[in-house]
Amino acid sequence: MAESPRILGLVPARGGSKRLPGKNLLSLAGRPLISWTIDSALATRGIDQVIVSTDDTEIGEASLAAGASVPFSRPAKFATDTATTLDVLLHALNHLIAHGQPYDYVALLQPTSPLRTSADIDGAIGLLLEKQADAVISVCPTDHPPEWSNTLPLDLSMQDFFRPGIRGTRSQDLPVSYRLNGAIYLFNVERLMRTGSLEMDDNSYAYVMPRERSIDIDTELDFRFAELMLDRPRETWA
Repeated sequence: MAESPRILGLVPARGGSKRLPGKNLLSLAGRPLISWTIDSALATRGIDQVIVSTDDTEIGEASLAAGASVPFSRPAKFATDTATTLDVLLHALNHLIAHGQPYDYVALLQPTSPLRTSADIDGAIGLLLEKQADAVISVCPTDHPPEWSNTLPLDLSMQDFFRPGIRGTRSQDLPVSYRLNGAIYLFNVERLMRTGSLEMDDNSYAYVMPRERSIDIDTELDFRFAELMLDRPRETWA
């Protein structure tokens, strides 16, 4: 029987945040925001190890208390506003490889998605293995049809706002559209290291999550929505 692939759970959490200062440690339902993602990752059957990549001592301490590993301090150059997700992934993977810990896949789990569950992560991993994919990325249905959106000119005229054939069409008659929800990104490590790119569209699949578990905390309003959801029993998060 073939061995199960080794999958790393990586939670990126730098200290700086301009829109919502200190968001990774904000108390959400009595616990640091980051602990919700760590809990889900640790409960995921398909993940072999959960680590946090951070430059912040307090985040590191909270992550250890929640049960994650913090095997390194992220270098300052990878913790700036201009540092990319690819930078963070490659730094973590190279560190682990150098210490004899190679992985087949990496699950990037942002701490700003606290309502994502271990079942969501396991579902995405199941899809990854079923499709033999190089990437699986979580999405959710859009709140409103994208056909109802457009740019506006300086004079705010709506003359060309509606696309041809859309005016008067009921929303239920439009096809379902999806958007990235930021909760789960699964990547094939070998391809990631070989190409130095996150673009794997030729062998990438979407894992669909409900909007209720797709809150991505970037603002105070997002945070309040998450609090409201956590006031409800988890089994009602359809």
